[in-house]
Amino acid sequence: MNLSVGPAPAEPEHVSTIGGSTRFVPGQSNDQITIVNGKVQLGQRLKDLWRNRELLVLLTRTELKVKYKNSVLGYLWSMLNPALVLAIYYVVFKIITKNGQPNFAIWLFAGLLVWNLFNGAAMGATGVVVGKASIVKKVAFPRELLALSVVGVAMVMFAIQVVVLVAALLLFGITPDFTFVTLLPLALVTLVVFTGAVSIFLSAVNVYLRDTQHLTEVLLMAWFWGTPIVYSFGQISGQLAKYPSLLWMKYVYLCNPVTPIVMTFQRAIYGQTQYTYMGNVTHVLPNWGVGTYAELDGVVLAVSVVLFLLALVVFGRLEGNFAEEL
Repeated sequence: MNLSVGPAPAEPEHVSTIGGSTRFVPGQSNDQITIVNGKVQLGQRLKDLWRNRELLVLLTRTELKVKYKNSVLGYLWSMLNPALVLAIYYVVFKIITKNGQPNFAIWLFAGLLVWNLFNGAAMGATGVVVGKASIVKKVAFPRELLALSVVGVAMVMFAIQVVVLVAALLLFGITPDFTFVTLLPLALVTLVVFTGAVSIFLSAVNVYLRDTQHLTEVLLMAWFWGTPIVYSFGQISGQLAKYPSLLWMKYVYLCNPVTPIVMTFQRAIYGQTQYTYMGNVTHVLPNWGVGTYAELDGVVLAVSVVLFLLALVVFGRLEGNFAEEL
């Protein structure tokens, strides 16, 4: 009896590691095996994020579809929500409390644009890895994309809300200060990088500490009132000016990374730094030039880039045990 031994199964053409190096194995198959490796160099993680940018777009689209699944009005809710919030704040601060600031609604909306992007992304990204546990445990891909996809959704909401803002500017007959409008792209990039850093960090930590999501909600509420959105930076600096020994606190206040970004949007969109009410001049923003605002945003951008890289490092250290924790 002749026993013939068939050819050995073909080995995979190459094996690629997410976040790791790629090695080629001789063989006849073109199949690709992907292995997730949590201990990955930072540079390689950045390369993997760039290579998978199309996947990021796909995840963002999926998040948008899920967000408005079975919704009749769909994206219209993204316009109605900020418009309703704007109306509530306007009634409370302009009519009930008799705030004398002219066009207060535009001032408020300029700050809410920034905050809604940051707050929406941070809250959504905190639970995104836990919420996508089935995908994380079965599919190999850079998991940071899950957090970044939530940031992408927040950017789409931002763009929709800009439409509401433009309509409000036309309604109130307000012309932005176009000299400072040129700073808005820098401020927006700074906001997105900082938001991405916070989102990636929170998404990883929440896998191990599920209370992070609830804690984040509380901290963001305090953070909102610590940012000059409903009130002006001029009010804070004006009060501190009465106490020379406390002037240093003004600079501590500026250490809030969101504050310079909000102030840039307010300066560009609101278009003025002071107003007169009942014979009194009130300063809402410092009389800084374009260079000062650009310098502040540039500092925040530099810090945000460092934080983004650190967030990737932390995510990489924690990623290895995601499957067990989920």
